[in-house]
Amino acid sequence: MAASPACAPVLVSGPTLPPQPVPFRCYRAQKPSSASSTSWRPRRRRFVLVAAASTRTSPAAARGLDADDFRHPLDKQNTLLLRAIPGLNDIGKALLGPVSEQVMVLQNIGTSVLVSPNQLPDLHQLLAEAATLLNTEAPDLYIRQNPVPNAYTLAINGKKPFIVVHTSLVELLTPKELQAVLAHELGHLKCDHGVWLTFANILTMGAYTVPGFGMVAGFLEEQLYRWLRAAELTCDRAALLVVQDPKVVISVLMKLAGGCPSLADQLNVDAFLEQARSYDKAASNPVGWYIRNAQTRELSHPLPVMRAREIDEWSRSQEYKTTMQKMLQLGLNRV
Repeated sequence: MAASPACAPVLVSGPTLPPQPVPFRCYRAQKPSSASSTSWRPRRRRFVLVAAASTRTSPAAARGLDADDFRHPLDKQNTLLLRAIPGLNDIGKALLGPVSEQVMVLQNIGTSVLVSPNQLPDLHQLLAEAATLLNTEAPDLYIRQNPVPNAYTLAINGKKPFIVVHTSLVELLTPKELQAVLAHELGHLKCDHGVWLTFANILTMGAYTVPGFGMVAGFLEEQLYRWLRAAELTCDRAALLVVQDPKVVISVLMKLAGGCPSLADQLNVDAFLEQARSYDKAASNPVGWYIRNAQTRELSHPLPVMRAREIDEWSRSQEYKTTMQKMLQLGLNRV
């Protein structure tokens, strides 16, 4: 999982870093030591839909789980601001042309393994379960050989969206943690983030080379990063709704901040949450507040400790309890 500010942190505009050709990650971490790499084989797991506690179905339950049931307030706010930018759709059409689309599609098909019931079936089952719980269609899932733990989503106009997961991320996480990553990526599609993610990716990677787009790209990059950080907080919530255990989501963030397979059994989620609280305390004075926001506005994802604190707080909120009750009414829960 990987990107930006939370409710408490203030999103402020400011200078951004020069564009770098990297994907927009929903999860990211430092490269693990090759010596600590281990094989990973998930267990076959059964997923059971529990019947609703009552035979009476509310109107809300009848329409299914909706993106606005878990969308973060900052996501709503920054999406409205992004859509209000004049000419943004025209710029998107110019950058997301048929050639760019074909390059991304062919590169993915040619360098990855497509997951299916007959190809890596355990991973396919994890994705299918997550899609069922979030009431959304499962996209294609590709596994790509890469030493940098990462997962990302791309949505191409007129084509089925797909998720890409790097092999090093599979090695780093448990099956349940990996399902939290897949649910996070599904959250982007559930909330219609997919096209915006692709647009942002191409914009920051290539718009500076398009004549006349340099200054425009710099301005839009800042706006898109602000939106991306908020969108990541929404998708962490989607991950929690699927795994239904905040410690699993926080464990993913912790491992991506400083974990590797050889240290996995020594990591402590409670200690990481305490670290998140100490970060808030250190940033509570004026100087700390300024430094925190200077760090944040240069990132496409919130800091891991901020995301951990956010998801921990939401897991204890009435909004989360209400959403879980709705899932029970829909007959979507784990046994």
